[in-house]
Formats: sequence, C-alpha cells, structure tokens
Amino acid sequence: MKITFLGAARQVTGSCYFLEAGGMRILVDCGLYQERPFLERNWSPFPVQPDTIGVFLLTHAHLDHSGLIPKLVREGFSGTILATEASADLLSIALMDSARIQEEDAAFKKKRHKKEGRPGSHPEIPLYTVEDVERTMPLVEEVLYEKDIPLSDGLTVRFRDAGHILGSAMLELNGRNDGGSRTIVFSGDIGQWDKPFVRDPSVFEKADYIVMESTYADRDHEDPKSIDEILRETVQKTLRAGGNIVIPTFAIERAQELMFFLSRLVRDKQIPALPVYLDSPMAREVTEAFRRHPGDLDEEARALFEAGTSPFDFPGLVIVKTIEESKGINSVRGSAVIMAGSGMCTGGRIKHHLLYNITRPESTILFVGYQARETLGRQILERQAQVRILGQTLPVRAQVAKINGFSAHADRKALDRWLDALRTPPRRLFVNHGDAEVALRFADRVRQERNWNVEAPEYRDSRVLD
Repeated sequence: MKITFLGAARQVTGSCYFLEAGGMRILVDCGLYQERPFLERNWSPFPVQPDTIGVFLLTHAHLDHSGLIPKLVREGFSGTILATEASADLLSIALMDSARIQEEDAAFKKKRHKKEGRPGSHPEIPLYTVEDVERTMPLVEEVLYEKDIPLSDGLTVRFRDAGHILGSAMLELNGRNDGGSRTIVFSGDIGQWDKPFVRDPSVFEKADYIVMESTYADRDHEDPKSIDEILRETVQKTLRAGGNIVIPTFAIERAQELMFFLSRLVRDKQIPALPVYLDSPMAREVTEAFRRHPGDLDEEARALFEAGTSPFDFPGLVIVKTIEESKGINSVRGSAVIMAGSGMCTGGRIKHHLLYNITRPESTILFVGYQARETLGRQILERQAQVRILGQTLPVRAQVAKINGFSAHADRKALDRWLDALRTPPRRLFVNHGDAEVALRFADRVRQERNWNVEAPEYRDSRVLD
C-alpha cells in the first residue's frame, strides 16, 4: 500500500487521498479548497491522471470533501464513485448547488470586472458547470453501511457511520496478500456523540494505519445543553436592539439542526415566533432528503417525525424559494433570523445579507460552524476592521457571536474517546484535516501520551504502508 496526501494536509479543506493498494488506484474524497491561500489549487490540473483512477470512495457530501468531483470527471475520471445511499442523495444536491453558484459568481465577477475596467481572469469562468455535475452523478453507486465491498482480489472496503452528517462514513479498507493483511481506516469527519438527527460515530478496536481528522483537536465545545440558552440570549438581545440575526449556514446538517433548536425555543415560548428565513435552495432540498432517509436518523429525530412534530415546520419559519423572495428579506421591517449559505461566507446568498447587515450595530452575525482561515467568515469572526463583500469594502459594525456546540466535528475529548476504543496502537497514525498548528500539536500530544507513531503529513507527501 502507498498513500499520497493531496489535500487537507495541515489545513482544513480540500480533503483528498490517493491510495495504491491491491493493484488498484483509489481516490478517497476530492474536496474543494475554501481557504484563500489555497484557492488556486482548485484550478490546477489534478496531481494524478484522472483516467488512471479506478474507484472513488466518498466519506460524505460536504463540499470540502466532494466539491471537486465534477472537475475530476471533466478532466477524465470515469470510474465508479462509491457512497452511502444518503450521501449519494445529498451529493447530487450539493454539487448541483455548487455548480450553479460557480456559474452565477463567474457571471457576476465578469460583469463587475468589466464595469471596473479590470482584465479578465479564471474567476470569470466557472470551476465547473451544471453539465459537469450531470455527467458525474451516473458514476455514483450506492452502498450500505457495514457491508464488505470487494474492490479487487484481496481488497475490500467497509463504510461505517461517522456520525457527522446524514450519510457520512468512515472507511475501513482491508487488504490481503502473501505477506499477510493490513487495515487502513479513513476517519472522514468524526461526529459528536448524542447529537440530534445523526447516530453516534463508529469506533474501531484495531487498525494498522489511520488517517484521522483534527479540526477541533485543540479545544472542547460547550456543553450541548447550552445551545438553547446561547441561541435564546442572542435572539432576545438582537430583538431588543432592533436588528437581524444573520447566520451563515451549512446547508447540510447545520441548517436542519438550527431549525431543530429554533423550533423548540418557539414552541416552548422562549423566543417569539419572529420570521425565521431559510434562504438556501440547497438547504431546502437537503431538508427533504432528511425525510427520505429516516433509517439513517437517530432515535430522537425519528420520534419527532413519528409524533408529527417535525422540527422543519414551526410558527414563523419561511422557506425562501425564489431570488425575488430572497431580495425582499432585507426590505422587511422588524427583526428576523436569516439563515443562508454558504457556511464560511465564501459564496451564495449569505453575502447579500451580510452586505445589508455588516455595518448595522443592532444586527448580529452568528456563526455556528468552523470558519477556515482566510475565508470571509473567519475575517468577520476575528472582527477585522473592514471586510470586502461583493466588491465593496465595508466596516464591521455588527455584533459577532459564535456557538461552538453546533459543530458536527468531534472536539478534543471526543477525539480522545475515539482513539481510546483502539485496543492496540496502530502502526502509524496520520493526522490531517486541521490547521497546521492544531494538527501538529495534536500529533505531538498523542505521540507523548500514547507513545504512538504519529505524524501530520504535508501536501503531496507520500508514504509506503509496509
């Protein structure tokens, strides 16, 4: 076996791993880069000749793990894409939405650059198109959790629930040859225990090699029970000030979790039934996907649906369907909760709502998910004096708040819990999907506390797995 790290190496986005094993050339994930220093990689030719890759294994549908698949297909990949049933459903929604945003943003930038007299550049061309997505989806083959799937003679993969988002998976690859057997586990994004909607993450008793995420390896989230309290206080405070609560929202899982908590606060009369706008075509479609896959939900979520108290239907909730309705939100008098994509403010309708609210001291920008370095979301979260939105440089005068407990990623304690399940140390633990200093500190801590062989590979590093 040989592995090459082609993304999320000492960074959080762009997850991608090239594995040569059992006579197969395998790709695990192919994510979009969302941190500004690495955006150019999205446009670069893929480091491995795409038409030589036989099979693609997808951990889940978030764009930082799946967002470059259409470009890979356009460059020549024609193999099989294996994904869980729910991931396949969400992938179609996510990639189609991404393609539309790519096309819309390219057209907007071209128009703006022409007006400003600036020369054209590749951002005026979409990274990929709706047509590229339409060519991608027929390659997807749905698989079941906990079933060994043969990839070649002596090489199998098993998809196990990651507890991160609907359909998310950890990958367990088992290879056999004359020299014995080897197991490599890709953690994907490890979820939290006891979260609404999704089941708890899977754990492993043994593995020879592990590729493990480290997004929140340096901190612990708030007690999940405090989410209601923080959300209630934020809404009430902003209501008193007369502003809006603007929430950059990841359409997959985070939007649905927000509706879960907001519906509970409204029904318990802890906040008034103020307008709550879900302004994301993708989030609307994803919400319907949740209804299509009840078997992948945890007991609490299934019980809500069975009792007829869907968290996706409560007083004040407005599902925005058209661009005209979206534009009309910012002309409505009074306070409102506005949830819109994208979660890191890198594109989509959230930018237009930020444009209207970022200079208003009475409004609150509420972050409920990780903000990668150099993204607009991170700049706002760090309260930079000014930010650039849709070609305009604006002062940050709005209130800025964050709820870490919403995260779909395991925190430091949960990552330790995941490692504790291993009865024997792996031959090697590869730490990835974390900011450089976080990944390196986590690797060093595990090395010192457990005496394991641990490293945090850099971009394009290759390792032979003996």
